[in-house]
Amino acid sequence: MDWIALLPSHEWERSGWSWRALQFTPRVAHADEALVLEAAASLRLWGGRRRLLERLFADPQPLSAARWAQGPTALQALARLRLRCAGASTRGMKVDDLPLHVLSAAREHLPVLERIGCRTWGDARRLPRAGLKRRFGAALLQALDEAYGDSPETHSWLQLPQQFDLRLELPALATNAPELMWTAQRLLSQLQVWLQARNLGVLALEVEWTLALRRLDGVVLPSHEQLEIRTAQPTQDVAHLRRLLGEHLARARLAAPANHLRLRSLDTVAWAGASRSLLPQDDASGEALHQFIERVSVRLGEGKVLVPQLHADHRPERMQTWQPARSADAAALLAGSRKKNAQPLPADALFPEWLLPQPLRLEVRADKPRFQGPLRLLAGPQRIETGWWDAGDKGPAVRDYFVARSEQAGLLWIYRERPAAAQEAAQVRWYLHGLYA
Repeated sequence: MDWIALLPSHEWERSGWSWRALQFTPRVAHADEALVLEAAASLRLWGGRRRLLERLFADPQPLSAARWAQGPTALQALARLRLRCAGASTRGMKVDDLPLHVLSAAREHLPVLERIGCRTWGDARRLPRAGLKRRFGAALLQALDEAYGDSPETHSWLQLPQQFDLRLELPALATNAPELMWTAQRLLSQLQVWLQARNLGVLALEVEWTLALRRLDGVVLPSHEQLEIRTAQPTQDVAHLRRLLGEHLARARLAAPANHLRLRSLDTVAWAGASRSLLPQDDASGEALHQFIERVSVRLGEGKVLVPQLHADHRPERMQTWQPARSADAAALLAGSRKKNAQPLPADALFPEWLLPQPLRLEVRADKPRFQGPLRLLAGPQRIETGWWDAGDKGPAVRDYFVARSEQAGLLWIYRERPAAAQEAAQVRWYLHGLYA
């Protein structure tokens, strides 16, 4: 057996280190103040003990460094870890020489054991077993047997949770939302470790804070307040989530001082990894477009940052709509995908850069359209006949589009309505629908 005992630098990182350790071995358990890992079955997979330790403890970002020790049993590894934390050297120390104060089961009996001359594991092991069990109980004898490997150890193995849900107490009461950010960064660091361990990317998070007051100025307050955060693409980037959360908290208001903060995942998907090019010039630096849009949308408001959404319709005014960039459909557009019902534009279509919100009816003289003077038709007609299925509409769109030139306004996109057969004698109406830059 090959055991590793590790002690996180901070108590709040215990969950993060346990999730990180589960990436290297499925046998991870809590042992008093530390974590213990049984790595014997995983050594071959990782290329040996040395390679496994390098991968486990080298650059454990975003977690802080942890202290660790090894041993053939979990209790021996934990004992050596406690000695290292106390500043004592364990190099060359045999198991019989380990002091009894690093064995949890012996701590309550230390005064009596010292008076009878037992100060090490070897001293206690040389005592008569029946007398040791009768005087100090079966727990100490069982712990010695497990420490020496004479009896199997029992542990409750940890498992990765299906959903991230972690709650921390604030170091001080937070009176405004930005003061929550310091604790939120700790939770985001734990979230990144959980995402990496489960190979997931997060799309939606919920931040919840507990209010310390139940009533303020005679007004009954809720026990909690929450804030939902969504991203356009799955991410494991804590820096981006930190910026996005900071923008949200800068605009949030606390109904009362808060004393606890909770972070949980709402929506996650399988993580495909980050795509990189073999050519260095293709790896663009700076902030990604969707990250910039998310941050600006929070800062300016959902309805202030819009993106076009394509629709399968031949009517130019209905080929696209504008919607908030952080909506579900717009997220797919920012990710570079297209809706399944979006159709490619006709190859011969000469659509203008600017489309009028409403077509402008043109003056007609001698069957010729006019706009700041007579218009000269350059290209067309491009005929469309559609929209007959729209109940409640003004009728089907039956139009002939032309590219026209105006001496004053330049290139224009105009169309004429094609009247029904019963109305052929009626005057043909012309409309201005777009402008070319």
